Amino acid sequence: MDPVNDKKTALVTGANKGIGFAIAQGLAAAGFTVAVGARDDVRRKEAVDRLQAAGADAFGVALDVTSDESAATAAATVERTTGRLDVLVNNAGVAGRADAGAQDPTTLDLDVVRTVLDTNVFGVVRVTNAVLPLLRRATSPRIVNVSSNMGSLTLRTGPVMAAYAPSKSMLNSITAQYARALADTNVIINACCPGYVATDFTGFLPDRTPEQGAAIAIRLATLPDDGPRGGFFDDEGVVPW
Repeated sequence: MDPVNDKKTALVTGANKGIGFAIAQGLAAAGFTVAVGARDDVRRKEAVDRLQAAGADAFGVALDVTSDESAATAAATVERTTGRLDVLVNNAGVAGRADAGAQDPTTLDLDVVRTVLDTNVFGVVRVTNAVLPLLRRATSPRIVNVSSNMGSLTLRTGPVMAAYAPSKSMLNSITAQYARALADTNVIINACCPGYVATDFTGFLPDRTPEQGAAIAIRLATLPDDGPRGGFFDDEGVVPW
């Protein structure tokens, strides 16, 4: 059963900028209280201030997804603040450095691989498992993992990035494993590709806005109870992977 507080709460990781901030904006507009998860205290506060100035119900959550302790503390912060969690959007991600052949598979820097996996895969597991007890108490809990079609073994899109792309392949696989493990529960989990969006992550090169990139994550975060599970989606529908 849901707690007394009848307003749903969503936690978005890496929500201080870019697609994460746009997802937080969109979920706030959809009526959620938004927990802004971010490592940097100053940037997190600035993001919360911007959201609140626009009328959003938002609060900050200190969260470093590479830390078990930080994930546990973040879960406790959300529970203490709103008493519930209905949606988790695992948006935080890193590309990893690509200079000097660091992500060319023939000269791959394994330290870069470890760094990328620690955020893009292990971080998702850390945060998901830390907040899962809260999500299980919700009526219609949703988990959305922000992936990339660069992780698709079918499409093989984008530049050769042998740390980043496989991290997203693994994230898609982990998403499918969670869906299988949670098949008999009301927790619905999916992965999404926001597309090639103009953020500092991409050097602000594409025409696609963070708001456009956020749309699929928001849709998956608000799926009906009979919605798909363990899938990989973009604006066009199912992404082959």
